[in-house]
Amino acid sequence: MNLSLLAGTLSTVLFAVGMLPMLVKAARTKDLASYSLGSLLLTNVANAVHSVYVFNLPAGPIWALHLAYVLASALMLAWWLRYRDTGRTGEGTTAAGTNGSEKGIPISTIGAQP
Repeated sequence: MNLSLLAGTLSTVLFAVGMLPMLVKAARTKDLASYSLGSLLLTNVANAVHSVYVFNLPAGPIWALHLAYVLASALMLAWWLRYRDTGRTGEGTTAAGTNGSEKGIPISTIGAQP
């Protein structure tokens, strides 16, 4: 195995493992409020366009890395669409009464001036 193939394989594994905490947290909490629909859509469109380039390259670590990105971004978009209202109660708060803030600031007061 040459050095470039070894580096590509190692970086692919590291990038893929780096995405796991985000995916696990999203799956566990179903809280994707911090992700914007526009960003998720743009990421998926970019991955689709980039696929034309990647899959015309010889098979290698880049294919695995790109597939990891495609799957992760598609999963995040699907989860965002499915769980976008999960945990929201009315009155501008989440089920926990906050916008995910450790300090417990109700959504209705975020951005309000004193």
